[in-house]
Amino acid sequence: MPEAIPDGLLDLDRIVATKFKGKKVPGFVVRFMKRFVHQDWMNNILSRGYQGADFCDDTLSRMGVTIEVEGLENVPKNGTLYTFASNHPLGGVDGLALCSLITRNFGPMRMLVNDFLLYIKPIAPLCVPINKVGGQARDLPRMIDEAFASENHLLMFPAGVASRKIDGKVQDFPWTKTFITKSVSNGRSIVPVHFVGRNSARFYRADWLFRKTLKLKFNIPMLFLPDEFYRAQNKTFKIILGKPIPPETFDKSRTALQWAAWVREQVYQL
Repeated sequence: MPEAIPDGLLDLDRIVATKFKGKKVPGFVVRFMKRFVHQDWMNNILSRGYQGADFCDDTLSRMGVTIEVEGLENVPKNGTLYTFASNHPLGGVDGLALCSLITRNFGPMRMLVNDFLLYIKPIAPLCVPINKVGGQARDLPRMIDEAFASENHLLMFPAGVASRKIDGKVQDFPWTKTFITKSVSNGRSIVPVHFVGRNSARFYRADWLFRKTLKLKFNIPMLFLPDEFYRAQNKTFKIILGKPIPPETFDKSRTALQWAAWVREQVYQL
């Protein structure tokens, strides 16, 4: 019998037993999965007892990740509540780095997220989970409204998933409009954020195979994100902050979806 893993840590034996009740999954398959998601390494990080921004700082330090920041002077610290709208090239380290940056420089924040970051339990105090499946779906509108009406700065990845290779370039899928409509209705300025980085070539090949070739709708590349998180060790990434865009900018001259595309363009021009 494998040694019991405490609650809150990654336990593939438990996950497999739950997902495949009554079915025998070969041991070599589970062992491969553990190696692929780096279960022991991940649990070493998750078990250190840090929470929130402290966890983000500790994890980035232990991973040897260096973050360079440009444009911090563009964002006044004058009590304005901001929505930080960022591209999402990595699906893991970018979220940790931005949570740390915003908290340390601007104060309390929450991140609206629906990908791999949801499974990193120590950052749960910073997260508003917005996955659209399961029992939580009915509460999603209320949770989003409460987040935008709160006194916290918000971080959003409007693409909803990590960037893919599109037209030969690593970039986000089209951005959704929620960050525009909710920021405007709550008087929040939007800060465009460009996180400079990319995942491995294997990640984009997997996306091409499953999404474009096999036409699978399930987000298969998300299963590769723990390994991409592991591969980010000892790398340097850059965060570029643009100037805040006041809510009155987003008038009726464009639809909310068109304004979202416009902000996306501003991000990639930083």
